[in-house]
Parts: sequence; C-alpha cells; structure tokens
Amino acid sequence: MPSAEPAPQPERRSWAPLLAVCAGYFMVILDVTVINVAVPVVGRELSASLTGIQWITDGYTLVFAGFLLTGGALGDRLGNRRVFCWGVGVFTAASAACALAPGTPFLVVARLVEGLGAALIVPGSLALLQQAYPEPDVRSRAFGLWGSMAGIAASAGPLLGGLLVSTVGWRWVFLINLPVGAACLALTLRHVARSPRRADRALDWPAQVAVVAAVALLTAGLNEAGR
Repeated sequence: MPSAEPAPQPERRSWAPLLAVCAGYFMVILDVTVINVAVPVVGRELSASLTGIQWITDGYTLVFAGFLLTGGALGDRLGNRRVFCWGVGVFTAASAACALAPGTPFLVVARLVEGLGAALIVPGSLALLQQAYPEPDVRSRAFGLWGSMAGIAASAGPLLGGLLVSTVGWRWVFLINLPVGAACLALTLRHVARSPRRADRALDWPAQVAVVAAVALLTAGLNEAGR
C-alpha cells in the first residue's frame, strides 16, 4: 500500500522586509516630533531667529508633504525598492548633516533635504509590503504593524528628544537616525526583492509643481501669521 504523501507545508514568510520598511517609516515620523523638544536649545546654541526656528521645524514637513506625489511617481517609474533606498540614503546623510550643522542656515537646508528623503521613503513603503507579502492575511498584519509605526514614532518623539537633549545634547536627535538608517538600508538590499519598473508612467510635472507651491504658500502664510 503506497504511503500517503506528506501535506505541503505553507511557505514561511520572512519578516525582514516588514522590519526594513517599518524602520524607514519610523524615522520619517519620528523626525516630525522629536525636534520640538530640542528647538529651545538649538535656538540658543545657534542664535537662531524666530523665522529660523520655524523653518527648522516646518521646513522638513513642507518638503515631505510637497514631494510625496513625486516620490510615488518615481517609485512607479524607476522601481519602489530603488527609490526607497535612495530615500533612506538621502535621509540618513541629511540627518548627519543636521547633527554637524554649524549654524541656522545650514541646519535649515539639511532639514529640507531630510524632508526630500522622507518623501522618497513613504510612498513606496506599502507597495514594498504588498510585494513582499502577497497572502491577504499576512499582508493585513503587515499593513497593521506598519500603520502602528506612525503613532508609536509620534508619541516617542518628544520623550526620546527630551532624553537625548538632557543627556548627550541636541545633535543626537539627528545622530540617532544613522544606525537606524544603515540597518534599514542593509535589510532592504538583502531581503526586499527588486521592484518592477513602469517606464510608461510619466511624471505629471505641472501637478507636482502645483502641490509644492500650494504647500509652500500655506506654510509661509502660517509662519507669518505666527510672528
């Protein structure tokens, strides 16, 4: 009597892609709130004006929000993994520049570049998770964990920022991103498969410019209203 064949075992999915994507998303959201606690110290040490302080805090979110559509379109056209890795690299390098900033203008520019890196990281995150976890139940759990990173990072920002500023100094608010960014990039390159490109996806430059201009005008208006 022939022996029964063993039942096929379900394929085990690695959670490394989820860890990589969540690490990138965590850095992006953390940098929205972690700077708030450090602003008084940064202002005193760099002799920053009120306008300079506003740009240190708001410039990041301005570029982040303004270039989200561009980041998504680039991911579709060039591959989400590639653009995600570019974003992590830009964000990590800009964080190092923020930590080394000798003055307010340098810090403002570095924060703007950080926002650009964030805009390249976030749009492709869900696409990378969808690619890594095609099974609906596994994908739902991955999406849920990814989404929870926003609340965790936003809540941790002021606590972590206060701890770093009071112990090792405000520059560590940015230096903390370096090991996280390096680990995120290494995990992505090793465990996330290459994404397909869609060369037929054209960039809608008028729409990109309109969004950036609208966000810039709104931010400038709010800054002037708060003066």
